Amino acid sequence: MAAAGMTKTQLVRHLAEKTGINNKTAALFMQTLSETAVKETKKNGVFVVPGLGRLVKAQRKARMGRNPQTGEPIQIKAKTVVKFRIAKATKDAIAPPKK
Repeated sequence: MAAAGMTKTQLVRHLAEKTGINNKTAALFMQTLSETAVKETKKNGVFVVPGLGRLVKAQRKARMGRNPQTGEPIQIKAKTVVKFRIAKATKDAIAPPKK
């Protein structure tokens, strides 16, 4: 089993140490980034985090599905979803392509 990722508190401390700011300012930065990402994705359908990736709002079409308990066909409604598309440079740094 993989180890758990960083908690919000650990990330705030790490940012504060790396940038030389206090924890309160680092936490405010994280909160502002999150709020801005939500606002811009709602408004424009996309929010880019340079060097990391982009949040993209997408539409899923209505489709036919199947109730797993009864096997009965059901209509699944169209809906809006949010996807995170990781930047190629980041993806390659985490999982280098095989040659």
